[in-house]
Amino acid sequence: MMTSVGGKIQTPSNGRVEPGHSDMEYGEAEMDFNWDEYLEELGATAAPHTSFKHVELSLQSSFQPGMKLEVANKTCPDTYWVATIITTCGQLLLLRYCGYGDDRKADFWCDVMTAELHPVGWCTQNNKRLQPPEDNVYLRTAIKEKYSDWTEFLIKELTGSRTAPANLLEGPLRGKNTVDLIVSGCVLEIRDASDPSVYWAVRVQRNVGGRLCLSYVGLDDPTHFIWLFYLDTRLRPLGWANENQFQVKPPTELRDVRSAEEWAEALEKASSEALKTPLPLEVFKDHADLPKHSFRTGMKLEMVTPGEPFHICPVSVTKVYNEYYFQVTVDDLMAEATSRTVVCHADSPAILPVQWCLKNGVRVEKPRGFQSQDFDWADYLKYSGTEAAPEACFPNVSHSKGFCKDTWLEAVNPLQPAELCVARITQARGRLLWLRFEGLSKPLPECIVDVESMDIFPVGWCEANSYPLTAIRKAVCQSQKKIAVVQPEKQLAPSPMENIPLDLCQPVTMDTGSVNGKYCCSQIFVNHRCFSGPYLNKGRIAELPQTVGPGKCTLVLKEVLTMLINSAYKPARVLRELQMVEDPKWNCLEETLKAKYKGKSYRSSVQIVRLAEQVSDFCRSVCVRLQCCPNLFGPTLVSDNCPENCSVYTKTKYTYYYGKRRKVGRPSLAESTQDGDTAKSARRRKKRKTIFVQKKRRSSVGYNNTESPQDSDYFYDDDDDFSHRDEGLQFRDPWRKPPP
Repeated sequence: MMTSVGGKIQTPSNGRVEPGHSDMEYGEAEMDFNWDEYLEELGATAAPHTSFKHVELSLQSSFQPGMKLEVANKTCPDTYWVATIITTCGQLLLLRYCGYGDDRKADFWCDVMTAELHPVGWCTQNNKRLQPPEDNVYLRTAIKEKYSDWTEFLIKELTGSRTAPANLLEGPLRGKNTVDLIVSGCVLEIRDASDPSVYWAVRVQRNVGGRLCLSYVGLDDPTHFIWLFYLDTRLRPLGWANENQFQVKPPTELRDVRSAEEWAEALEKASSEALKTPLPLEVFKDHADLPKHSFRTGMKLEMVTPGEPFHICPVSVTKVYNEYYFQVTVDDLMAEATSRTVVCHADSPAILPVQWCLKNGVRVEKPRGFQSQDFDWADYLKYSGTEAAPEACFPNVSHSKGFCKDTWLEAVNPLQPAELCVARITQARGRLLWLRFEGLSKPLPECIVDVESMDIFPVGWCEANSYPLTAIRKAVCQSQKKIAVVQPEKQLAPSPMENIPLDLCQPVTMDTGSVNGKYCCSQIFVNHRCFSGPYLNKGRIAELPQTVGPGKCTLVLKEVLTMLINSAYKPARVLRELQMVEDPKWNCLEETLKAKYKGKSYRSSVQIVRLAEQVSDFCRSVCVRLQCCPNLFGPTLVSDNCPENCSVYTKTKYTYYYGKRRKVGRPSLAESTQDGDTAKSARRRKKRKTIFVQKKRRSSVGYNNTESPQDSDYFYDDDDDFSHRDEGLQFRDPWRKPPP
């Protein structure tokens, strides 16, 4: 992270709150701002949310795949058995009893907030009995075949394993995500902005989705508050500095504000209070370890100007602290120059090798006092008698993270770190982005940020975290809107809902009245007995959990769609079909889904509804697209007899009646048209959406969903496999009775 010392300038990465007016204090336009409407009006797109690595990490559960815990047996009170976490979905855990190995047929979901779960060792401490569920004959038999008793099996199973943290299974932190463990009043330590060997305590004033408003202990003046994302490498748990032989001193630039006694008294008081409710160490599990650098004193490089992230300027390495940190100074040849220094490490954002600007067509600001009309690095290095830092010092200089020009996001105002604004990417060069802020009362030049910056966020982040977004104050799109007319593909028409007998279905009500309830859905049922259609393997469908959820709509539906993809004969084909499920009336979020087939990995973006009221329509549309029973999955639990009477269909019968190919030939020249109608031209091949393909990689994690041995061995050919779309394959409603 960067901080100017001599020039008294703080960069956005340090999050220093500058005095003055924020744009949030002005008009009320942001109250009515809607991202979906705005992007639709402009015909623009949002930057992919997967490009924001820090946000993705903040949404992860504190529970990790592979963790072990003890689960209560429902059929036998006061007995428990060990289970492994397979995957997580918010506060939901997909568990597998120890003894099943890689067999996923008995996997089950449970809610951390309601299920009786304990860390490994709890039964021993509380004199409870560990044994497999009595009604699970398969599990008991499988273990007895190899082991004489349960104890021998558990010793082998638990040796070297990792247990789920006790504080996440019970108490006030139960079920919380990592980022939610940080609450107001928590105390951490922060590395000094100008000396990497000095730390001081800071108190959390506010946590906004992992973005922390911090105050120095002993100094509660809001003008000195700083904003940092919780993953920032400057932050450490309380007591870390002493344990690692670092100094604990007040911040350098504020040391004279209080006396030494006042600082010491404030630190002692804060430390004693923090020890009563310590911050869980799980908060720091995703903090990146700093790599060693190879910079030497005197080396030159390019860098986004500290404190003024609107230019790129030459800087020099003026001090090497240790193998992890070094200091750079902005080059200034004026006699009255004020030194502007910045502490950096090998992964510091916005540091670039010499000639980077030249190679990327970007202008570099020449140092003040350098007598040359145009800046040239060769002349400058010769003039200063210095060397350029080698390319090897910059391992990730060209990493773009998937950001593209003219996509939109939310970004921190570099001059007001408490303020987040609507921003557009005007340029994307290597690992740097040029942002144009919209809606500010005082326009700013285009701001330069690194793709790894923790001051940029995906569209909708402020809304999701109930934080104000400085939005557009006036209509931006004055030109006439261009409308693209696309001939849609024929789709299966869903059967009318009013024809479904009410006594055969058990609808599950959705809680839309709670806080953010409209974004949470109830359980999604997988009705195994319903017709699975031509794409899905019925055997693999039968192995899926019967329910998923409740939870956030996008998370629950993403998990369900992933299970369907993994249950397909050809997962890539189902992935492509899911791309076509769209409805302009839906409020959707774009999620990336993956499929594996014949040694290749496919991934693609799929629209998933965000609102609970749209979940039912979405599930039905997906089923129709996959040519299976509309009740195969959804918020409705189907009893023995499906209201669609889908059990009478087989894939062969379905294909015979409703999937026939009919060749569409051109009319002969002798054929005449009636009423002046002209013959229809051959149907044009529709351009398909792109699916990114990458070679299958070996994974060291043993809990990924892998292909079942029942996978079809059909040859997958991209063009042939989907050719029925272009050769006249006519889809009809499969739930309409076949012709005689």
